[in-house]
Amino acid sequence: MDIKLKKKPWYIRYKYRIAGGAVILAGIVYVIVLASGPRRLRIDIDKLQISEVTDSDFMEYVDVEGIVQPIMTIMVNAREAGNVNSIVAEEGRLMKKGDTILILSNPNLMRDIDDQRDDWEKQMITYREKELEMEQKTLVLKQQTLEAEYELNKIRKSFALEKEEYEMGIRSKAQLEVSRDEYEYKTESTRLKLRSLRSDSAMTVIRKELLKNDYDREQKKLQRSLERMNDLVVRAPVDGQLSFVKVTLGQQVGAGENIAEVKVLDQFKVHTSLSEYYIDRMTTGLPATVSNQGEKYPLKVTKVVPEVKDRMFDVDLVFTGDMPDNVRLGKSFRVQIELGQPEQAVVISRGNFYQHTGGRWIYKLSDDKTRAYKVPITIGRQNPRQYEITEGLQPGDCVITSGYDNFGDAEELVF
Repeated sequence: MDIKLKKKPWYIRYKYRIAGGAVILAGIVYVIVLASGPRRLRIDIDKLQISEVTDSDFMEYVDVEGIVQPIMTIMVNAREAGNVNSIVAEEGRLMKKGDTILILSNPNLMRDIDDQRDDWEKQMITYREKELEMEQKTLVLKQQTLEAEYELNKIRKSFALEKEEYEMGIRSKAQLEVSRDEYEYKTESTRLKLRSLRSDSAMTVIRKELLKNDYDREQKKLQRSLERMNDLVVRAPVDGQLSFVKVTLGQQVGAGENIAEVKVLDQFKVHTSLSEYYIDRMTTGLPATVSNQGEKYPLKVTKVVPEVKDRMFDVDLVFTGDMPDNVRLGKSFRVQIELGQPEQAVVISRGNFYQHTGGRWIYKLSDDKTRAYKVPITIGRQNPRQYEITEGLQPGDCVITSGYDNFGDAEELVF
């Protein structure tokens, strides 16, 4: 006999479907609530770098790597053209001023020098001959002058004697007049002769000086030619290290061509490159330091190259006191260049957050340290250890300074 079963209520029959629908609806409501409120992200606080905002001394400086270079590099040029006959000094050798680097040969120059030497020897012979002639002429002129003065004196005495004879009555007045006319004529003639002799003597002295000047000029020309021959030997211009020789045996080089390089090693400089961000702040004379084995060594900026390449510009510094014992060419040091004096400022430690936010905002911790939220900030100056905060934070605040790459767009972090 069949038993009639009672039909179950609908909510019993569809209870699993109803439960599933309720779960889905709750999920939708949860998503809507999250979307309508601030975006939150749960994070482990132990994985974060937390820094406290402080009011402390802030000094703007740049920490960069510098390379030790010679204080000066001298380019050695050939003064005379020629072929490389021999290379005396090897690359890397320490040179003293005047040491031979290489020797050139120039047959054409040697022939020109020989020709000039022959011309000078001929000029010298000619000069000696003319000098002897003028000396002889000078002696003749002196002799003639002496004779003329003697004749003038003799005539003067003779006329004085005839004048006495006239007064004594031995000579007539007519005879005295004849003697007077002869005396005056010979006196004037002798004076003119003396003047001519003195003029010839002066001209002889001038000719002698001109000839001597010609001789000196020829001698100087020969000396310059001999100096050109000496220039075929290329020498170190200063004490230093011969860094390279860029010619080979037999190679022809022209006058003025660069053939070698000498690095001056009595002092060193530190060369570095800085971001164009600092170009308006960098000037010569700024102090800097190098830290090595726990010691600090002072430097100063001596050269700033204003040309920017690849957003970088070059700076040279020199040591102003003691240098590290291990200074050598090519060695690198960390250099701290000071851009001002220490000042009181609100600062935070540097961190990777800056790469994500550009310094426009930061995650600030709540007072109970259970969460963090975005706050806008303004960053002023900076150095390799700190950022100066001009707006948005106060001393005592705590902020997250580690990277934000895993936080997405979260407005609030829950620890």
